[in-house]
Amino acid sequence: MPIVRSKICGITRVEDALVAAEAGADAIGLVFYPKSPRAVSVQQALNIVAALPPFVTTVGLFVNASRSEISATLDAVPLDMLQFHGDESPADCEGFCRPWYKALRVQTGEDVQRQAARYAGASAILLDTFVAGVPGGTGEIFDWSLIPADLPKPLILAGGLTCENVQQAVAEVRPFAVDVSGGVELSKGIKDAASVREFVRLVRASM
Repeated sequence: MPIVRSKICGITRVEDALVAAEAGADAIGLVFYPKSPRAVSVQQALNIVAALPPFVTTVGLFVNASRSEISATLDAVPLDMLQFHGDESPADCEGFCRPWYKALRVQTGEDVQRQAARYAGASAILLDTFVAGVPGGTGEIFDWSLIPADLPKPLILAGGLTCENVQQAVAEVRPFAVDVSGGVELSKGIKDAASVREFVRLVRASM
């Protein structure tokens, strides 16, 4: 079975980023969405990125941000990749000189294949749980049977993943990567070191 990557999202503290890196996570996510309880300031993000060892991908998450907001963040923080988690069009995601991927929220009746195909320039497609009015971080899983078997891009699976269900998710969905936030937290934005380590271990053990 191909290697499944792991991303720990919603990092707000240097110590949590270091735990994720030491556990073997492939990426960490920094949330630049002021309404999120896991949002970071530019200074917080700079401190986190500066502390990381090499070969850990830093992902900046944006929700319907303006181009000027995103550009200003990129001028200040050396992010490796962008995650668009709102209602951004394909054109909104292009032109930042970074690889990027688009999050889609899955609900019954939604043509995920058609939606994903719109984002031809994406490096991957992230599938998350649809909850009205909430762009992400809901802690709820969605019906994995709604995922098309032939998505045009690598699949990043999110939405309610925990140490208790991630191996089942990997076995059933066979994603390129898994993305966890609330499932490894003590409270919103504060990670539980033991859960982070166990989550990454379980992902690796499922290969």
